[in-house]
Amino acid sequence: MLSRLPLNPLGRKSIELFAGAGGLGIGLAQAGFVPQMVVEHDKWCCDTLRHNHEILGNDDQPSGNCIWRVFETDVRQVDFKPLAGKIDLISGGPPCQPFSLGGRHRAYDDARDMFPQAVRAVREARPRVFVFENVKGLTRASFLSYFEYVKLQMEHPELLADTDEAWEDHLGRLEQHHTSTKRPGLHYQVVTKLLNSANYGVPQRRERVLFVGFRDDIDAKWSLGPGEYTQDALVWDQLFGDYWDRHRVRKKDRVLEGRSLQLSKRVSKDEKPDSFPWKTTRDAIGDLPDPERTRFSDSVSDHRFQPNAKTYPGHTGSYLDEPSKTLKAGVHGVPGGENMLRHADGSVRYFTVREGARVQTFPDGYKFHGAWSECMRQLGNAVPAELARVVGESVAERLNEAEAA
Repeated sequence: MLSRLPLNPLGRKSIELFAGAGGLGIGLAQAGFVPQMVVEHDKWCCDTLRHNHEILGNDDQPSGNCIWRVFETDVRQVDFKPLAGKIDLISGGPPCQPFSLGGRHRAYDDARDMFPQAVRAVREARPRVFVFENVKGLTRASFLSYFEYVKLQMEHPELLADTDEAWEDHLGRLEQHHTSTKRPGLHYQVVTKLLNSANYGVPQRRERVLFVGFRDDIDAKWSLGPGEYTQDALVWDQLFGDYWDRHRVRKKDRVLEGRSLQLSKRVSKDEKPDSFPWKTTRDAIGDLPDPERTRFSDSVSDHRFQPNAKTYPGHTGSYLDEPSKTLKAGVHGVPGGENMLRHADGSVRYFTVREGARVQTFPDGYKFHGAWSECMRQLGNAVPAELARVVGESVAERLNEAEAA
């Protein structure tokens, strides 16, 4: 079972943008950052956020440690200037569908790209630090210039694009400014890092790119290690440890599959890894009742069987004794093929909403609004709460050290 959030009435002040279902905000709240403003435009996500965060003192609210002020609006309509100098952290996952890199397009013209709005929030609120995350695809070689463009805008949020200026020209000015010896105004030291959630205790192989920026006047040397969890340790535990006994799995059912099977050929009993084992799908959902046998039971919230799961080429579901594959925001077709559990006999079924929430490390009792497909969309877009907590604690530690210096 996942624990409830600790009471944290006096935490650092934060703003959460593009909040989705709240995974990033939950983890950061666990690390001590209390949202003063939570911005999200999607109705179903806002219903989820309000249900779980706007009622204080109700035992049924798993994250009711403080009220989140949810703003159901387009972030472009929000004025952050009244909060200037009052905010420790701005965080969020800006939707990113990069504009075409083939022509001379104006970066700010693509309404699907919200990174400029994230930069505007930083420029207006002037937080001490920001944490933004996005999909691994942003780091592809074909997006290298765009990736650098995003990072430089974050580092120098006051150097705006001119009217009708092509993004390539704006990038050039940002590069010149970045290498200048005289840089007045607001600036941030930005570190980017590609993280695999499984390495940080999340029962899911989910890779995200992280942008962490500290304001220039904050003497914080931030970094994040590779994580304390490894696949090597998991396979060792399954071959020589008590993994199967912990889960009371019968000997005839103790089967290694997927990457674990491949790795087992080179794991030695005498070389036990110092790391913790990766968390598996079984670790996450093993204590839940089988939804196919209890499909009409209300004993567990949001744990109803969803029929008609099927595989697609390259999308065959998640093995029970490995971390799950990346949950996707799609439902049917190729993206939806990942939101399934694969049994040892090759049969598959969809994850229930509660199982998806466990895989994404949301607290038990967290209520998602909408039909199954809508709830899975919210989960597929979310940041694992546990990954956010690890990142948040590392950021808070650097802030504490800077204050003590």
